Amino acid sequence: MLDEQLLTLPFTVRSMTGLAADFLSWSERGYLSEGRIADITVLDLEAVEDMATYENPHQYSHGTVHVLVNGEFAIRDGEATMALAGRSLVRGGAAFDGG
Repeated sequence: MLDEQLLTLPFTVRSMTGLAADFLSWSERGYLSEGRIADITVLDLEAVEDMATYENPHQYSHGTVHVLVNGEFAIRDGEATMALAGRSLVRGGAAFDGG
């Protein structure tokens, strides 16, 4: 969509972060600021490419440099770290611990 210029990058980022958090009433999420909970993704916009196809849907995209989840690298320098720092969320932004 970005390469077809149907959506701008700022609109896309806002839709996936703050707007989604606002819609779900997750007051501590969706924005990077002190006191909020944040996962961070660093992309190389020149290299971003979706590799999945209809015939072969389970492919990782290219261009993701780093992903931090709860302060731990899930992807570092483009490689998965196998860290499992994420937790499921329920409405209101509370973490679900499985119990």
